[in-house]
Amino acid sequence: MDTIASLFSFITTPVSWVIVQFHSVYGAIFGPDTGWAWGLSIVSLVILIRICLIPLFVKQIKATRAMQTLQPEMKKIQERYKNDKQRQSEEMMKLYKETGTNPLSSCLPILAQSPFFFALYHVLNSIANNDTIGVINQSLLESAQKAHIFGAPLAAKFTDSSADVTALDASLTTVRIVTAVMIVLMSASQFYTQRQLMTKNVDTTVKTPFMQQQKMLMYVFPVMFAVFGINFPVGVLVYWLTTNVWTMGQQMYVIHNNPTPGSKAQSAYLERLTKHVTTHGKTRRRGERAIVKAIVAKGRDRNEFERKFINGLSKAGLAAQADGTVVKSEGAVATIAEDGTPTTTATPKRQQPKRQSKAQRQSGHAKQGDEPTSLEKSEPEDAKPEAAKKDASKPGSGGRSKAQSGQRKGGPQRPKSPSKK
Repeated sequence: MDTIASLFSFITTPVSWVIVQFHSVYGAIFGPDTGWAWGLSIVSLVILIRICLIPLFVKQIKATRAMQTLQPEMKKIQERYKNDKQRQSEEMMKLYKETGTNPLSSCLPILAQSPFFFALYHVLNSIANNDTIGVINQSLLESAQKAHIFGAPLAAKFTDSSADVTALDASLTTVRIVTAVMIVLMSASQFYTQRQLMTKNVDTTVKTPFMQQQKMLMYVFPVMFAVFGINFPVGVLVYWLTTNVWTMGQQMYVIHNNPTPGSKAQSAYLERLTKHVTTHGKTRRRGERAIVKAIVAKGRDRNEFERKFINGLSKAGLAAQADGTVVKSEGAVATIAEDGTPTTTATPKRQQPKRQSKAQRQSGHAKQGDEPTSLEKSEPEDAKPEAAKKDASKPGSGGRSKAQSGQRKGGPQRPKSPSKK
């Protein structure tokens, strides 16, 4: 451990200086020798570090999503060159270079925190060994040794002997209970963070080995924290518990507002966005416009949830634009619902008459020809000629007058030619 401490000695002084500055503030409120003053100083150090690492966290999100997108291509390469590991590695590196992705980008926040973690561990270990370090002089060293968090000294560990704990003015039982509770909380927060990522913010349409690896890490990381946590001082456990809680909250915010495409979180987000946009008729926040813009740009490559979102806007008489805004679509008519809220419905399209076949048209004309005309219907029964009445009364006539041979069915009759005698 001394070798690791020497490697990170360049950051030990800045870390100790930050802790002392926060301690001077909290010490004036809670007292300089209290666990609240020293514990909150460590918590504030974590928050300061994580705020500085937000740009790296954004890169981590982008890198993770890019790796999820590349999983189908990576799987093809693994299957194609499964017997040639060197060629497989070369093709993988070529794929990373062409797409501009870096697998190590997802580990940037953890790697960036490592120097601060080891520096803090060395500072607390020096306090336990009664050694001054960085800007922590003898008076601050004695104050830190008196500080207890829930009865456990700041520099005490789960594996300390009874004599070591007694020297720090505490009981071994109290130290082990406090450290055990912190280790359990630290492991549980790590497990929940990873599980939240796997169950809500992963593209469920892509089944790749990468997802299996992430699922395995969901169980491996908490076990690692539990195993190594028994060797961490109470102050370091406070550090890791705080950073895990921060990561969990930060991830919940990202999942809620900028979920991974194709995930369950995106389905829930687009449902909320559909209700919001149809109620207000527009996108009000920059993040909403960015997501709508990305969905419109995908075109036919939209997933199931994105198509449902676009269809929901269309049913409400709205249309998403390329710049992320939402406007009323053409043909939309504004109406007022019974509860007084304005709604929009699209005007129905004019339907073209169904084209009939030739046989249908001919049969239609035949049916129309059998029906009597309006003049015939309106003609009174008494106005018919006497001969027509007689013909109608004859059996077999069918109740209809038949035109005599040589006569026209309607209109003036042509005079008969005189018969030759």
